[in-house]
Parts: sequence; C-alpha cells; structure tokens
Amino acid sequence: MATVEQTVRQTVDIFDKCRRFTAAHEMMERGLYPYFQPIQESHDTEVVIRGETKIMVGSNNYLGLTHHPYVLEKARDALARYGTGNTGSRFLNGTLDLHEELEHRLAALMGAEAALVFSTGYQTNLGIIGGLVTRGALVVQDRLNHACLLDGAQLAAGELARYQHGDMGALRRVLERHRDSNGVLIATDGVFSMEGNIVDLPSLVDIKDEYGARLLVDDAHSVGVLGRNGGGTAEHYGLQDRVDLTMITFSKSFASIGGAAAGPADVIHYLKHHSRPLIFSASMPGSAVATVLACLDVMEQEPQRREQLWKNADYLRGGLNALGFDTVGSETPIIPVASGDMEKTFIFWRALFDMGVFTNPVLPPAVPENSCRLRTSVMATHTTEQLDRVLDAFGTVGRQLGIVGGAA
Repeated sequence: MATVEQTVRQTVDIFDKCRRFTAAHEMMERGLYPYFQPIQESHDTEVVIRGETKIMVGSNNYLGLTHHPYVLEKARDALARYGTGNTGSRFLNGTLDLHEELEHRLAALMGAEAALVFSTGYQTNLGIIGGLVTRGALVVQDRLNHACLLDGAQLAAGELARYQHGDMGALRRVLERHRDSNGVLIATDGVFSMEGNIVDLPSLVDIKDEYGARLLVDDAHSVGVLGRNGGGTAEHYGLQDRVDLTMITFSKSFASIGGAAAGPADVIHYLKHHSRPLIFSASMPGSAVATVLACLDVMEQEPQRREQLWKNADYLRGGLNALGFDTVGSETPIIPVASGDMEKTFIFWRALFDMGVFTNPVLPPAVPENSCRLRTSVMATHTTEQLDRVLDAFGTVGRQLGIVGGAA
C-alpha cells in the first residue's frame, strides 16, 4: 500500500506548467518581447517609454479625451467630493448619485429604456450573459467575438454555439439545430476589435426576429465612434429600436474604465438582482464616473472630434494600402496590418518601436492561426505630421522585411 508521502510525490504539481512556459523569456532575451511596456508619461497621442517618446497608435482613445482639460477638471472635482474609491458594490454601499446620472444619460444616448453601470466592460459581458443564459438556454456567438463574450458564455449555465465570422447562413443553421432551446441569446461585437470591420446588423436583427431570439451587441469600439450622435452600431444602421441589449465600455472613447448594459427596463432591473459581477464587485470610483459624464458632454459639444477621427482613420488606412499593406478589410479607426508569421510580427513590432511608433502585435488565439497582425488605431487628436511619420516607419520596415515591395 502506498504511503501518504508516496502519494504526495506522485501528484502533479499545478505549478509545473509555469516552469515549462519559456516562450516569453526567450523573446525577452532576443529583445523582441512587446508586452507590458511601462509608460512613464502620457501626452494623448504620444507616450514616453524608458525615456523615449513614441507616437501612440496602439490606444483605443478614439476621441482623444484622456487629456481634455474639461474632462480632467471634472475628474478632479469628483475625486475631492467622493474620495478615491467606494469600497463596496453597487448592490450595497457602492452606488453614487453619479452612477444613476450616468445610467440615465447612457439610456438616452442608446435609445434604451434603462442602463446599468458595471465596474469594467469585461464584467459587463460576464454579468449580462451569466445573468440571462441559465440552464437549458443557448448563447450563439460569432467566432471572432471578444474574449469576454466567449468567457461569459463559458461561465454561464447554458449551452454555447459559435458560427463562422459574419456567416449569416451558418448562424441560421445553428439556430435551426437548437430550436428546442429554453431561450436564445445571439451575441456579437459591433466593431470587431482585431479586424476593424462592422457587423452586418441588418441581417442579424432579421434573423433574431425570425427565430424568436434576443440580441446582445458589444459596442465597446462603436459607441463614440459610429452613429450620428456616437450612439454606436445600432444608431449607425438606424436600428436602435431592434437591438435588445447593448454593452458599452468606458475604456475607449470615454477615456475611463467601466462598462454598462443598456436595454429594456425589466431586463436591467433583473440584472441588478441576478448579475454576480455587479453584486460581488466594488463599483466604479466617482472620479471614473465623472470622467465618462464629462466625455459625454464633450461628445455633444464637439461633434467635430468624431469627424476628425474618421478623417484620420481614412488617411492612415489609405496610406497603408497605398504602401501595399493588407489592412484586413478594416472600415473603422481600428486598422490592422497583416504581418506574416509570429517571428516576423515580433521583428516588425520591434523595428517600428525603435523608430518611435507604438503598435500592438496580435497573435493567436486573439486572431485565427496564420493571421498575425499589428493592430493600429487612430485618435481624433493625431496630427497629419504624426500619421505621416507612422506611414514612413511602416513603409521603411515593411520593405526591409519584404512585406511590401520596393527598395528599402
């Protein structure tokens, strides 16, 4: 009979996989590791890293509001009034009058009956899907949805099914196979964060109505960017009255952190009492909420920012395409650049970084196999001179690596 000591020796150490993970250290040793770069200073379109200034084309600060004087003033005022944190959840002691003011403003922007503010956008999707997709129900997702939509489905008690990106025929086939489900929620990105393309929302709303499903649109990269008033994907298509639920994040156009769900009042009320990420997480600090409210003010008062954002996006995308780069079908301020295999992607990133351009290398599983890319995104506050420097750097490095033609 084995002794206790022998049994312990035979047990797999859960830390073993940590010691076997060497890929990141190998890239560090080669000077190609692109992640966790420590920003020492931020000046909107430029950042300082290890004493060197870089043009930031890796941020989701689409409207360029992180350093807007009015936004900073409102954040400072709220910090003095409410302190640094709420030290409790929305459910208990963590609801501020600012949370409720923000919920009313967001509901109006989204054309919804009500809204509910969460601590992060990631938690918002977990909270919506986990709260609604109970045992016997089904959540159906585009294969290129953001990780938090997928994680929300995997943590929920219901079943998950996925369809090929943008393939409405595949979606129909999934729904046909699951007609006996106890409720269906279709979840999709509004703007796909690694591709920069917009969901075919008109087809989606027709299909969800045909099958009696409900639709959740993750508008993390859409609110503030798409639509006449910045109301996101549904406003862009004129379909606000046909989208059941919308998820909003504050870490992009709204220059803060947090998230919200917008939809029917009875659904929002239900989520208030059944969404575990809301009930068991500390709420957004007052300064962060005040930042979002101030950004909403600026969006209304300075619509030219959104106009300039689209001009900058068209300028950078057009320049990259003219150089011969594949921008992966982008149609928004998210502009990915196909970069080849993982090795070449890291080399490409490092060379741009050394030339003063900060981009984001994107590898599987964030994108499909053999679809590595450098993800760029523009801000309303980028100057033409900055974008020209970005294009010059891309052209030089792209020719050196043989990604685009022409002499180096």
